[in-house]
Amino acid sequence: MPGRKSCSRADRHRYLRPAAQAPPNTMATTVLGFFSALLLLLLPDPLRDHFSPVHRQPADGGTARGLHPIVLVPGVTCADLEARLTEAYEPSTPRCGRMRGKGWFGLWTNRTWALDADTAACFEEQMRLVYDPALGDFRNMPGVTTRVPNFGSARGFGSKYPPHPEYCFGALRSTLERFGYRDGETLFGAPYDFRYAPPLPGQRSRVYSRYFRRVTRLIEDATKKNQGRAAIVFGHSYGAMVALEFVRNSPSPWRNKFIKHLFMVAPTWSGGGYIRTIRSIVSGPPGDLVYVPSASRLSVRSMWRTFETAIVNLPCPAVFGRRPLVVTKSKNYSAYDIADLLLAIGSANGDKPFRERELAKMGYFTAPMVPMTHMYGVGVPTESNWCTGKVTSTCGLKWCTAMVTARSI
Repeated sequence: MPGRKSCSRADRHRYLRPAAQAPPNTMATTVLGFFSALLLLLLPDPLRDHFSPVHRQPADGGTARGLHPIVLVPGVTCADLEARLTEAYEPSTPRCGRMRGKGWFGLWTNRTWALDADTAACFEEQMRLVYDPALGDFRNMPGVTTRVPNFGSARGFGSKYPPHPEYCFGALRSTLERFGYRDGETLFGAPYDFRYAPPLPGQRSRVYSRYFRRVTRLIEDATKKNQGRAAIVFGHSYGAMVALEFVRNSPSPWRNKFIKHLFMVAPTWSGGGYIRTIRSIVSGPPGDLVYVPSASRLSVRSMWRTFETAIVNLPCPAVFGRRPLVVTKSKNYSAYDIADLLLAIGSANGDKPFRERELAKMGYFTAPMVPMTHMYGVGVPTESNWCTGKVTSTCGLKWCTAMVTARSI
């Protein structure tokens, strides 16, 4: 094949060599430092002086006056999910149906990682989504109803990955509290169902239509509670994309009145997520994304492929062109071949929604038209393509060999 790249054993060893990166705590501290400095710039002059590093904590330990409310939109998998099973639910095993008719229960929580193998199989079954081609939208499995609890609270979500309990704004919340922010007064949270992807204006999404209405009411109430001061919307990773689409789906007069600033930190489109997205849908999401040790990688992969999240942030042809992103012995796949890749791995259910919903997002660059700050890393070794042996419908990438090049974001 013209222009075809092959991967020698030496290539694989060279590209798999771990790259030196800043420790996670150092990187988190840097982000917090940047955000703290930017936050100070948004404050009135007297408050800016008061909340300088020397005077961050209010004297009475209460809520500082004059602060713009902040709404945190966390990264993917941070939000909890609760489920309720109706009589329409047809479990694959009697064990999976034991909660049918018994009300709400925790489905995705900070204890999901501790599930035994049998319960993990039920979890995977009840988490799955179905694409309805007639509606052009995703929905739960028949008989499964889900909701996101604790909406509105900045402490209503958290890490689901025990090795890193600080994930999901843990350190940032503490920093903001030192500035005088208080949960439910000036600090709020807008967790979402991470299985779905936010729509473009005009696209159908039953889940996000409801979510955007809730965020709208949350911001309006927060603004009213804080003497009419507009809100700062802060999104991280996948949450940055959710925050952006919320703003872009809102009417311009409403944005001008209620949005003070849009912060997007390490959004999923900033470069580091594209090959990770391909790897996740081909071979299954990594452990720090969906951590269920008792479940097999293949079963988690099967569940993940039903999520709309799995097919967003795939490489855009206009940006990546025709250079190979997935290199195999039999065929190379560029950004123009994503639909073919989905079919090759046996993800036929992902091909249709990708064509009908996600392709349009790749060419949508309408600005949010609010003051905006976009923060992303530089000098970080980042995967630019994947070199492997074979793509099959049964085992995905046969040897799951990642090729990491010295390309930074």
